[in-house]
Amino acid sequence: MTVLIKILQFIVSLSILVIIHELGHFLFAKLFKTRVEKFYLFFDPWFSLFKFRRGETEYGIGWVPLGGYVKISGMIDESMDTEQMKQPPQPWEFRSKKSWQRLLIMTGGVLFNFAFALVIYVMVLYSWGETYLPTSSVKYGIVTDSTGYRMGLRNGDKIISVDNQHIENFSQILADILLNDRKTIQVERDGEILDIEVTKEYIQRVLKGEGMIEPRTPFGPFVVESFARESPARSAGIQAHDELIGLDGHEFEWYDEFQAYLAAHRSEPVTMNMLRNGEPVDVMVTPTAAGFLGIVRNWSVDKVFELKKINYGFFESVPAGIKKGFNTMGDYLKQFRLIFSKETKAYESLGGFITIGSIFPGVWDWQSFWTLTAFLSIILAIMNILPIPALDGGHVMFLIFEVISGRKPSDRFLEYAQIAGMALLFALLIYANGNDVVKLLRKFF
Repeated sequence: MTVLIKILQFIVSLSILVIIHELGHFLFAKLFKTRVEKFYLFFDPWFSLFKFRRGETEYGIGWVPLGGYVKISGMIDESMDTEQMKQPPQPWEFRSKKSWQRLLIMTGGVLFNFAFALVIYVMVLYSWGETYLPTSSVKYGIVTDSTGYRMGLRNGDKIISVDNQHIENFSQILADILLNDRKTIQVERDGEILDIEVTKEYIQRVLKGEGMIEPRTPFGPFVVESFARESPARSAGIQAHDELIGLDGHEFEWYDEFQAYLAAHRSEPVTMNMLRNGEPVDVMVTPTAAGFLGIVRNWSVDKVFELKKINYGFFESVPAGIKKGFNTMGDYLKQFRLIFSKETKAYESLGGFITIGSIFPGVWDWQSFWTLTAFLSIILAIMNILPIPALDGGHVMFLIFEVISGRKPSDRFLEYAQIAGMALLFALLIYANGNDVVKLLRKFF
């Protein structure tokens, strides 16, 4: 059910964003009296799932859920309708319009996606406000993994600053290190302030999902709330509301110590020391190969840490939402530096539809849904404006060339450029989704 909810959210979000994007092209085309032959959600090679005609435009839903399109008369696009281009130009065609009008038609989708993201951020801040964990509230320090240990971090370190700059929102620390090329992390350890150098190896590992920096939490009270689908603990007789107080007679102060003990005894029998209705109970359990007992504790971050919540009135939410949108766009643009860097090798971590779909939560939460939709809308805007033929940015690139040089590229050149751009996009699509498949296979083998 969790996977289905993630898939459903991804499809609904993608559908909304495609419609908004294509609506931008459509409305600017209509504004300049340019004929739009088709307006489709998803692609429709050979047949469509649904269609109807209103006026000069056919509206429909295709069966290949990889985006959508509007077919505008008189331009070379993904439909590769070159026969139309052999006819004399007509007043209602794209090629007959002034260059600045064509530029607005082609950038309409990007403009609408970005504007839509800003509207969503305003709406989210007004409706739910903003809640985050302040770095100063992480009172027990951090938890990291072997990658963080190799760089010099230790469980229990309290992060003071990054490059001597305080990061107010704890969840932004890792992103700040990655995107702003930080060199050092200042931590407090045993009452002493230390400088930890950020290494290139650490950046590479973080981009592959390692090098975590999370708040350290106490072990107890550990009350069993529910069970995972694969649960050795439930099979062994553990019940909801039982309280775990130790393993094999070992008591733990921190939750990460409990996790480390399980990892060291994966697939080996351990004794779960429990309290059931106040009475001690010992249950023998064999953890999974991954070192899990299959239990979910009754725990939430707000029970341990003091969160900060900012509520916004309507007029406050507008500038705050706009600022959030521009900051998000700026952070995403910084990621391109990482992707094309040989040192970080971020290109090895590129993901496709599985990666994008996995960022949605396993339960339907409207605040998360709309926040992620706004983020994806900005991604869609930025990706489409890249100067690659077959994308909006490719058309814009040729239009700018025409404006500067006074010469319009030939239809034959635009046709070949379109084919080359589509080939490049399909190669990137295959590469990104291939990475997803490889990651899945590594989990199971």
